Amino acid sequence: MFQAKVVFGAVITSLGMAGSVWAAPCSDTGAEFDRWKPVMAQEAAAAGVGERGMAALMGASYATRTIAADRNQKSFKYSLEKFLQVRGADAIVSQGRKRKAANPGFYQSLEAQYGVPAGVLLAVHGMETGFGNFMGDSNVVSAIATLAYDCRRSAYFTPHLIAALMLVDQGVISTNSVGAKHGEVGHTQFLPGNVLRYGVDGNGDGRVDLMDQADAMASTANFFAQKGWRPGAGYQEGEPNFAVIEAWNAATVYQKAIALMAQKIDR
Repeated sequence: MFQAKVVFGAVITSLGMAGSVWAAPCSDTGAEFDRWKPVMAQEAAAAGVGERGMAALMGASYATRTIAADRNQKSFKYSLEKFLQVRGADAIVSQGRKRKAANPGFYQSLEAQYGVPAGVLLAVHGMETGFGNFMGDSNVVSAIATLAYDCRRSAYFTPHLIAALMLVDQGVISTNSVGAKHGEVGHTQFLPGNVLRYGVDGNGDGRVDLMDQADAMASTANFFAQKGWRPGAGYQEGEPNFAVIEAWNAATVYQKAIALMAQKIDR
């Protein structure tokens, strides 16, 4: 089993210690990206990134599509009714029920280990990638590097960039790995730091690969468990486990949608 829960915390600590020395400057345009990378590389080295991760950083490109996506997340401003319609909630519920019925033992084992019911995991899987049908087309390292360079949320994404470079070092992802526009990877779209912190081996092959459905589902269940999921407690708005769904995604409309779809899948 992949064990790296302490690593991402160490990344954040290392960045805090090294920030005053290297402090790669952010920018609102891509003009200085190539000049930023060597400064960021010093910060990455101070955090423990190795040769392969460093090469991945230096080969990264400014991702204009990532910036466009980051500036245009309008679906999270929809009403719940419209959000459910736009995101295909009925289809997710229908497919989720079929998947649960087709492999009940797998989801029962996850609930037994982590306490998270199948409906929640399947709702997330359907919402994030249409059950693995589209896991992204953006270069992971370039997307994360662009967001770390961009001033809007540089402090948030810089530790995830360091984590991505460490994942390259470890062979978990490569310089060619693709994911979502913000650099999330796999069936349920984990940011690199969350792969380090919550990724588990769900299929027993000794490695974590979020492109593998079993690993992704187990890692998602582990995320919820580590965030405080209470087995058997409710997860609708106002119930104890709704706060854990909030930890998965900050958009209120998304949280409510996951809770509603999960409830229908588990009926």
